[in-house]
Amino acid sequence: MIRAVESEHVSAPVLAAYSYCEAVTGQQARNFAYGIRLLPAAKRRAMSALYAFSRRVDDIGDGALPDDVKMTRLEDTRALLGRVRDGAVEEDDTDPVAVALAHAARVFPIPLGGLDELIDGVLKDVRGESYETWEDLKVYCRCVAGAIGRLSLGVFGTEPGARGAERASEYADTLGLALQLTNILRDVREDAEGGRTYLPADDLAKFGCSAGFDGPTPPEGSDFAGLVHFEVRRARALFAEGYRLLPLLDRRSGACVAAMAGIYRRLLDRIEREPEAVLRGRVSLPGHEKAYVAVRGLSGLDTRYVSRQTVRRRA
Repeated sequence: MIRAVESEHVSAPVLAAYSYCEAVTGQQARNFAYGIRLLPAAKRRAMSALYAFSRRVDDIGDGALPDDVKMTRLEDTRALLGRVRDGAVEEDDTDPVAVALAHAARVFPIPLGGLDELIDGVLKDVRGESYETWEDLKVYCRCVAGAIGRLSLGVFGTEPGARGAERASEYADTLGLALQLTNILRDVREDAEGGRTYLPADDLAKFGCSAGFDGPTPPEGSDFAGLVHFEVRRARALFAEGYRLLPLLDRRSGACVAAMAGIYRRLLDRIEREPEAVLRGRVSLPGHEKAYVAVRGLSGLDTRYVSRQTVRRRA
């Protein structure tokens, strides 16, 4: 995959649409925004358009509307995506997210089918689906997060001649799974209050947690810490595999990915140190720590480390 040409002239209506998407991203995606600030303007705008569309889908699923109305709105959003895919969105369209996404899809080879997968994943939420095994949960995670990784790769591109670039999409997908599993651990109490359970039923049973998480303490007699540590190890393995994407990207795209993923890896560290914290409230990082992760990503430390590990494996 080669990087798209970023020198295309951008008209005033399209710039205004991108500005709207960037405002949405800055206000509602603090972790995501730390990463995309490191990108050049064209890629940053395209990533903001992807986020704004994805956020719209998520907000429908998480909102208070009746389920039948949510399903209708999700299908309406899918129809809008079809218009974007068909090149039927004009620059003067009244929907700035559609205008921005349509332009981004013309400039970069974005696999828009990933947004169809996101809609499919959110429909699973609306239907209240739960997951018996990790293999079942992976299907969901690939829809709502792996697909975002693959969509983002369409914007980033890979470095010409990068060894192993044919596996970039696989690594992007796996990194998305790592981020989503971290999200699931962080939000276990919040999701339970909303009537949702994402962790596999098999894992919950294994650690005596099948009763769920409806309070600030673990179910009586459970090994909640054991459950969390088990899932943390799974997430770490996914991060290790997904990080193999970094050496395949240009410096600033790699910095963006390293920053976003680095924030979630640090969240995972906090969850591992104090598992029960996720039952008392949302675990987060202070701003100065996020800024440090962004600087570390820009320095290329993570990319160089992964490159060295890759060379050792090949030796």
